[in-house]
Amino acid sequence: MSTIYGGGVPLAQMTRSGFVESRHHGSVVVLDGKGAVAEATGDVVAPVFPRSSNKPMQAVGMLRQGLRPADAADLAVICASHFGQECHLSRVRAMLAAAGLDEDTLQCPPDLPLEQDARESVLRAGGGPARVQMNCSGKHTGMLLTCLAAGWSYETYRDPAHPLQQGLREAVEDLAGEPVTATGVDGCGAPLFALSLTALATAFLRLVDAEPGSLERTVADAMRAHPDLVAGTGAADTRLMAGIPGLLAKSGAEGVVAVAIPEVGAVAVKIDDGAARARLPVLVSALRRLDLGASVLDELAETVVLGGGEPVGAVRPLY
Repeated sequence: MSTIYGGGVPLAQMTRSGFVESRHHGSVVVLDGKGAVAEATGDVVAPVFPRSSNKPMQAVGMLRQGLRPADAADLAVICASHFGQECHLSRVRAMLAAAGLDEDTLQCPPDLPLEQDARESVLRAGGGPARVQMNCSGKHTGMLLTCLAAGWSYETYRDPAHPLQQGLREAVEDLAGEPVTATGVDGCGAPLFALSLTALATAFLRLVDAEPGSLERTVADAMRAHPDLVAGTGAADTRLMAGIPGLLAKSGAEGVVAVAIPEVGAVAVKIDDGAARARLPVLVSALRRLDLGASVLDELAETVVLGGGEPVGAVRPLY
């Protein structure tokens, strides 16, 4: 396996008023229902940072180390890149309170909610950035609760040498079927493990194909049962999981997304320039190669381009 990502090929282009304004390069891998590579475009064997697409595997690692959420909804929030809506924040606060922890124990950076109405509500009330509102606060809460369950100190839970993070790395490697070749610092401050796109898609397929009742399947089932908690109102991950039975989806920053459907296959995408606007059209094109059809795919097949507040073009796949 190459240790340096070689970059991808043209995957999408943005057209404005009939004029091709921009193109996005990237890589995409499509696995069949048995986990074999059905299609690969770009560099799918060198490691990339999956960003928040790693969260389901990290959640498995937390469960393996003793985390026991109160219910599936709490586990979904632990896997989330949430929008900071009340349904998300109330669960994070309740998990912290039940463990005797306050919001300042979180070591993710303070932020405003991602969802516009939630953000404006905070500002209208005179509030500002807070750690609990940061989209990774569920993951950080899960990390804290795992430390408590295992009897570990949580003051340095973000340290890659902490037993928590060592266990999460082992879980990621186990599910992905390849070693982590680089460890970085994610946007939330927690360790970030590099994987190839092929390994990322493999891990997602293993989650949805796992035996009922297993820790891996428990994570996949929690996310699919509560897609609104994994992201938020109008979010692509939420819409995909709500619109296609059995589908598991988790996006990450810098143009990454991974999706799996039991007995059908899996897809992992990386857009080289990190543009989120190109991610969904490419993902939809890849999912259609698995013979998936659903109205939500039609809705997400293009990213609308606005001019003067009106649609004047779109980002469409070249793949």
